[in-house]
Amino acid sequence: MNYSILRVFSIAITAILLASCGSEEPAVPELSFEEALQKQLIQAKSGDVIIIPAGVHEITRSLSLIVSGVTIAGAGIDASILSFKNQVQGAEGLLVSANDFVIRDLAIEDTIGDALKINESNNVQVLRVRTEWTNGPLSTNGAYGIYPVQSSNVLIDESVAIGASDAGIYVGQSSQIIVRNSRAEYNVAGIEIENSTFADVHNNVTTNNTGGILVFDLPNLPVQGGRNTRVYNNQIFANNTANFAPEGNIVASVPAGTGLMIMANDNIEVFENNFEDNNSANVLIVSYLINGLPITDPEYDPYPEAIYLHNNQYTGGGESPDSEPLALLQAATGQPLPDIIWDGMLSTGKTAADALCFSEAADTSFVSLDASNGFAQPSFDAAAHDCALPRLSAISLSLDSQ
Repeated sequence: MNYSILRVFSIAITAILLASCGSEEPAVPELSFEEALQKQLIQAKSGDVIIIPAGVHEITRSLSLIVSGVTIAGAGIDASILSFKNQVQGAEGLLVSANDFVIRDLAIEDTIGDALKINESNNVQVLRVRTEWTNGPLSTNGAYGIYPVQSSNVLIDESVAIGASDAGIYVGQSSQIIVRNSRAEYNVAGIEIENSTFADVHNNVTTNNTGGILVFDLPNLPVQGGRNTRVYNNQIFANNTANFAPEGNIVASVPAGTGLMIMANDNIEVFENNFEDNNSANVLIVSYLINGLPITDPEYDPYPEAIYLHNNQYTGGGESPDSEPLALLQAATGQPLPDIIWDGMLSTGKTAADALCFSEAADTSFVSLDASNGFAQPSFDAAAHDCALPRLSAISLSLDSQ
């Protein structure tokens, strides 16, 4: 045997084995955008800014954040898009339960359920955020677009909500709220303040919704006693989209063509808004009893009180009401319905002025529907409501808008 050849061959094999042992581990597959974002949200620390770059980013599962002091920032309301069109898991797009939270400059589209839900959080800023269901107004769309609930110190600014089957911009069971400079379109309710206190809703545009702006107080919720909301300097026009809320939802009772609807809420000031061409009613003020639903909550007050309207502008509207009592009234008069419609229901011992006062232009029209008597004797006499109430204070939040 040629031992020199064998020795060379042995050295070569050893070198190959040593080289193999010293090689790098196989490369770990790069995380997808969705996986990386989920990881960032889970591992976030206070002070972190999570960047959503420009582009359409497909997300298939709900996102969540529970760490306070985090900002989620995109490149623009139409530039950075989280698309849930192929979502397979989760009830929301993004669920946040964290204080001192900021989300800005991005869009959330086509979620199975609510787009952006913020729960039990303090100091919340939603800035230049768009939520949208891109196939138009469908009952299969998620219920809420921008949805803070049981929260405090909430600012929603320069945002857009489109296509929600309940409310585009909804703030519920919360306190110290500002919704401003935003647009709500093709939702059942454009903007809704529900069971909340101390809210300013101003300089918004609501159009092509079923109802433009709703201020509601409902029974059987953990937080009740909605009051002290100012609705002012808004453009509320042509909210005539057919109601597409799923059956059984309370907003399914909102007549298509409603500009502003106040139900069972107290101390509401409505001023310097432009109401135009809302086909059922520019302003509709009602008791919860108008729904004919039983009230099982002994603490609930179903009557609206201390509603004050002044210095608003009314153009058109009331021409094709989506409500049997309203349609019958229009047929009886042969005229478009009045600018301000009140159901006429009063709590025991209260007067018409306790429920509603207004200081509007002389040509502003009004009707009390006499709903408690089966709509038997509607009255167009506004004399009892020719009064004024103390102005409500502006809402001031200690937040740094970014």
